[in-house]
Amino acid sequence: MSDKALLEARAVTVRFGGLTAVDAVSARFDEGELVGIIGPNGAGKTTFFNAISGVQALTSGQLLAHGRDLSGQGPHRYAAHGIARTFQTPRVFADMRVIANVEFGLDFAGRRREGSWLLRDADSILELIGLQHLAQLPASAITPSQQRLLEIGMALATRPRLLLLDEVAAGLTETEVENMAQLIRRMRDELDLTVIWIEHAVTTLLRHVERVLVLHQGRKIADGTPRDVVRNPEVIEAYLGDEMTDSTVGAPA
Repeated sequence: MSDKALLEARAVTVRFGGLTAVDAVSARFDEGELVGIIGPNGAGKTTFFNAISGVQALTSGQLLAHGRDLSGQGPHRYAAHGIARTFQTPRVFADMRVIANVEFGLDFAGRRREGSWLLRDADSILELIGLQHLAQLPASAITPSQQRLLEIGMALATRPRLLLLDEVAAGLTETEVENMAQLIRRMRDELDLTVIWIEHAVTTLLRHVERVLVLHQGRKIADGTPRDVVRNPEVIEAYLGDEMTDSTVGAPA
């Protein structure tokens, strides 16, 4: 493990008037990790996610990418440091063809930017995410679940080192959720990515990630393996309840 994390949050705090949405949360994310972030509604997950991707300004604290301070810089500077993200509601160019959406991502990052050979061009990226057969359709003509995949493809086109996924399973069927989780693991493995994944589909997430951060009322109350987290009394009381057991975090299929 490098002394310098791929991304490190140090006492990140975000306040909106008198409301503290994120309360001095510290966490580090190292190369190759697959990390989940969970917590009840209003826990501060999305605000923390927005903060570590440069979308939300910090009230206090620091964000460092490989030791370089990104605090106060805009999302484009995060992208330049290899950080890409998706959003709860997919942000695609509806009137453009599916393949043109991915080409936009390639152009945004610069086609010469280093990355896996699996991300060498738009066709390769569409094949990776399973949308190559829809390449010539307008993005408005594909299903919402396919638009989620397309947004991931656009993020991959920037050839990131760190991919932040925000509720990518929202609105998907049980089978689609499992397929999405399998794709996330495959992307991490084949592209040598670090992935941070926020999700309400907690059971699926716990089965696939290797480490979990739990937020509650803006604070980090746990940071550990899924097996440790489901046994944590504070997490059980605040969020999971008694229905989560060790079987919840069995090895992925």
